[in-house]
Amino acid sequence: MAGTYSQIYIQFVIVVKGRENLLQKEWRAEVFKYISGVIKAKNQKSIIVNGVANHVHIFVGLKPSMRISDLARDIKNNTSKFINEQNWLKSKFSWQEGYGAFSYAQSQIDNVYKYILNQQEHHRKKTFREEYLEFLEKFEVDYDERYLFDWLE
Repeated sequence: MAGTYSQIYIQFVIVVKGRENLLQKEWRAEVFKYISGVIKAKNQKSIIVNGVANHVHIFVGLKPSMRISDLARDIKNNTSKFINEQNWLKSKFSWQEGYGAFSYAQSQIDNVYKYILNQQEHHRKKTFREEYLEFLEKFEVDYDERYLFDWLE
Protein backbone atom coordinates (compact mmCIF):
# COMPACT_ATOMS: atom_id res chain seq x y z
CA MET A 1 0.00 0.00 0.00
CA ALA A 2 1.38 3.40 -0.97
CA GLY A 3 1.81 6.13 1.63
CA THR A 4 0.68 9.72 1.49
CA TYR A 5 3.50 12.24 1.34
CA SER A 6 2.99 15.96 1.28
CA GLN A 7 4.04 19.22 2.86
CA ILE A 8 1.79 22.24 2.99
CA TYR A 9 3.39 25.53 4.02
CA ILE A 10 1.21 28.05 5.86
CA GLN A 11 1.97 31.42 7.40
CA PHE A 12 -0.40 32.32 10.23
CA VAL A 13 -0.87 35.84 11.51
CA ILE A 14 -2.44 36.15 14.95
CA VAL A 15 -3.16 39.41 16.71
CA VAL A 16 -3.33 40.45 20.35
CA LYS A 17 -6.89 41.36 21.37
CA GLY A 18 -7.51 45.04 20.79
CA ARG A 19 -4.14 45.20 19.01
CA GLU A 20 -2.63 46.14 22.36
CA ASN A 21 1.17 46.07 22.62
CA LEU A 22 1.17 43.36 25.27
CA LEU A 23 3.84 40.96 23.99
CA GLN A 24 6.73 42.51 25.86
CA LYS A 25 10.26 42.18 24.52
CA GLU A 26 11.53 40.68 27.81
CA TRP A 27 9.41 37.54 27.46
CA ARG A 28 8.36 37.55 23.81
CA ALA A 29 11.00 34.99 22.77
CA GLU A 30 9.70 32.62 25.44
CA VAL A 31 6.18 32.91 23.99
CA PHE A 32 7.51 32.24 20.48
CA LYS A 33 9.34 29.17 21.76
CA TYR A 34 6.14 28.02 23.45
CA ILE A 35 4.17 28.46 20.20
CA SER A 36 6.79 26.36 18.42
CA GLY A 37 6.32 23.69 21.09
CA VAL A 38 2.55 23.65 20.56
CA ILE A 39 3.11 23.13 16.83
CA LYS A 40 5.59 20.30 17.43
CA ALA A 41 3.27 18.67 19.99
CA LYS A 42 0.64 18.53 17.22
CA ASN A 43 3.21 16.69 15.04
CA GLN A 44 3.58 19.61 12.65
CA LYS A 45 6.75 21.37 11.51
CA SER A 46 7.54 24.73 13.13
CA ILE A 47 9.69 26.70 10.69
CA ILE A 48 9.82 30.13 12.38
CA VAL A 49 7.78 32.12 14.89
CA ASN A 50 8.41 35.84 15.30
CA GLY A 51 6.53 39.07 15.70
CA VAL A 52 6.20 42.34 17.51
CA ALA A 53 4.29 43.56 20.57
CA ASN A 54 0.83 43.31 18.99
CA HIS A 55 0.96 40.42 16.49
CA VAL A 56 2.81 37.23 15.61
CA HIS A 57 3.74 35.51 12.34
CA ILE A 58 3.94 31.72 12.49
CA PHE A 59 5.31 29.70 9.56
CA VAL A 60 4.57 25.98 9.62
CA GLY A 61 4.74 22.88 7.50
CA LEU A 62 1.41 21.10 7.84
CA LYS A 63 0.52 17.50 7.25
CA PRO A 64 -2.76 17.07 5.36
CA SER A 65 -4.43 15.52 8.42
CA MET A 66 -4.13 18.81 10.38
CA ARG A 67 -6.87 21.35 9.84
CA ILE A 68 -5.59 24.92 9.67
CA SER A 69 -8.40 26.14 11.93
CA ASP A 70 -7.60 23.48 14.56
CA LEU A 71 -3.93 24.44 14.70
CA ALA A 72 -4.74 28.18 14.91
CA ARG A 73 -7.22 27.50 17.73
CA ASP A 74 -4.75 25.32 19.64
CA ILE A 75 -1.93 27.85 19.30
CA LYS A 76 -4.12 30.71 20.50
CA ASN A 77 -5.76 28.80 23.36
CA ASN A 78 -2.53 27.29 24.66
CA THR A 79 -0.47 30.47 24.45
CA SER A 80 -3.19 32.58 26.10
CA LYS A 81 -3.24 30.12 28.99
CA PHE A 82 0.58 30.05 29.14
CA ILE A 83 0.92 33.86 29.16
CA ASN A 84 -1.78 34.23 31.82
CA GLU A 85 -0.17 31.57 34.04
CA GLN A 86 3.15 33.45 33.95
CA ASN A 87 1.51 36.59 35.44
CA TRP A 88 3.54 38.80 33.13
CA LEU A 89 0.57 41.16 32.75
CA LYS A 90 -1.74 42.82 35.24
CA SER A 91 -4.71 42.10 32.99
CA LYS A 92 -5.85 38.94 31.25
CA PHE A 93 -4.15 38.21 27.94
CA SER A 94 -6.08 36.99 24.90
CA TRP A 95 -5.87 36.96 21.13
CA GLN A 96 -8.37 38.63 18.81
CA GLU A 97 -10.87 36.38 17.12
CA GLY A 98 -9.83 35.11 13.74
CA TYR A 99 -6.43 34.83 12.12
CA GLY A 100 -4.77 35.09 8.75
CA ALA A 101 -3.51 31.96 6.98
CA PHE A 102 -1.55 32.19 3.75
CA SER A 103 -0.08 29.30 1.75
CA TYR A 104 3.32 29.11 0.10
CA ALA A 105 5.28 26.85 -2.24
CA GLN A 106 8.50 25.06 -1.25
CA SER A 107 10.46 27.55 -3.38
CA GLN A 108 9.21 30.45 -1.22
CA ILE A 109 10.31 29.11 2.17
CA ASP A 110 13.55 31.10 2.35
CA ASN A 111 11.84 34.41 1.48
CA VAL A 112 9.02 33.86 3.97
CA TYR A 113 11.51 32.86 6.66
CA LYS A 114 13.54 36.05 6.13
CA TYR A 115 10.39 38.17 6.08
CA ILE A 116 9.23 36.76 9.42
CA LEU A 117 12.72 36.94 10.93
CA ASN A 118 12.89 40.69 10.18
CA GLN A 119 9.55 41.74 11.68
CA GLN A 120 11.06 44.40 13.96
CA GLU A 121 12.77 46.14 11.05
CA HIS A 122 9.79 45.65 8.75
CA HIS A 123 7.42 47.42 11.13
CA ARG A 124 9.62 50.50 11.36
CA LYS A 125 8.44 51.22 7.79
CA LYS A 126 4.95 49.74 7.63
CA THR A 127 1.99 49.51 10.01
CA PHE A 128 0.33 46.22 10.79
CA ARG A 129 -2.79 47.38 8.94
CA GLU A 130 -0.77 48.11 5.78
CA GLU A 131 1.01 44.78 6.07
CA TYR A 132 -2.17 42.76 6.61
CA LEU A 133 -4.15 44.44 3.84
CA GLU A 134 -1.21 43.77 1.49
CA PHE A 135 -1.41 40.07 2.39
CA LEU A 136 -5.13 40.00 1.64
CA GLU A 137 -4.62 41.73 -1.70
CA LYS A 138 -1.56 39.66 -2.70
CA PHE A 139 -3.38 36.40 -1.97
CA GLU A 140 -6.62 37.70 -3.54
CA VAL A 141 -8.62 37.07 -0.38
CA ASP A 142 -12.16 38.44 -0.42
CA TYR A 143 -12.80 40.24 2.85
CA ASP A 144 -15.27 42.50 4.55
CA GLU A 145 -13.68 45.41 6.47
CA ARG A 146 -16.26 44.93 9.25
CA TYR A 147 -14.73 41.57 10.10
CA LEU A 148 -11.05 42.47 10.00
CA PHE A 149 -8.97 42.93 13.14
CA ASP A 150 -9.62 45.93 15.36
CA TRP A 151 -7.38 48.68 14.03
CA LEU A 152 -5.86 51.06 16.55
CA GLU A 153 -3.70 53.17 14.24
